[in-house]
Amino acid sequence: MNPIITKILYALLTVFIIWNIGMVLNGFTRKVYARVNKRYGIRIYQPYIDLIKNYSLDTLVYHGVMYYLGPIFRLTSGVGMVLFIPLIYGSEIFSNFSFAGDAILILYFMFFGTLGMALGSNETGQPYSTIGVARGLAQVTAAEVPLVLAFLSVFIQNQSLSISEIVSVQQGGFMHWTMWTNPMATATAMLAYLGSMMRSPFDVVLAPQEIPIGPPTEYHGSFLAILSTNRPIFAVAKTILFVNMFFGGATNWGMFILKATTLYMWSVVTGTIYPRFRVDQSIRFFLKVPLIMGLLSILLLQFM
Repeated sequence: MNPIITKILYALLTVFIIWNIGMVLNGFTRKVYARVNKRYGIRIYQPYIDLIKNYSLDTLVYHGVMYYLGPIFRLTSGVGMVLFIPLIYGSEIFSNFSFAGDAILILYFMFFGTLGMALGSNETGQPYSTIGVARGLAQVTAAEVPLVLAFLSVFIQNQSLSISEIVSVQQGGFMHWTMWTNPMATATAMLAYLGSMMRSPFDVVLAPQEIPIGPPTEYHGSFLAILSTNRPIFAVAKTILFVNMFFGGATNWGMFILKATTLYMWSVVTGTIYPRFRVDQSIRFFLKVPLIMGLLSILLLQFM
């Protein structure tokens, strides 16, 4: 078989695997939240049922071209990240389309979906949607400042923009992980990770304790299904990125699932403990401690 076709097929298989991992984690997370609140909660496979139901529904609502493209941009962001992130170190099959400098492209993909979603939601003219978009863009921008600083610190430390090369440096034992060789950057990234996952205390966009706002208010049926398809992919893709950058990557699927699940649960546990911030509190949080830590992580490299 043509090597390019083989590469594409394995890339699609990777997306399918990541989507299923994300769907199971999504159901498990909702179960955890329910049990913490002394409820039984949904069945873990309920997200699959919801997705099938939404894909079976049509909509006659039309708000403009961007309204249709918003969910597509969002899905492209998640799938694009998976396609260019090497999943299993040393595996030619599951290295996907990674290349030298792929870390920069992936950082663009992280913001691409958020921007597309903002443009699509604003197309409706609904004031509640505008409120959600304004909140989301403000928080994402604030959270990405320390995130980029943490990543920049790792790039400087390893003199590389290639995720594969950064993972290779971390092989040989857990003491080689960035978590130990650059703890300040890792701590900064872990705080920024909470903001990127948008769970409590940083779920200022959906704000479930308030009136419904944001993109889910405007999208329903198959549009909502596309968003629901991307949600598990995007969450796991970000988690994989952080595992590769700070926790040594994975050399097999067992290690991959263990590390990804452990890091994913970091945001879940935090969300069950802390109540939601207000928008201004969330933005100020990222522009204080994480921002200072990110700057320190870069300055400390100059004295090492």
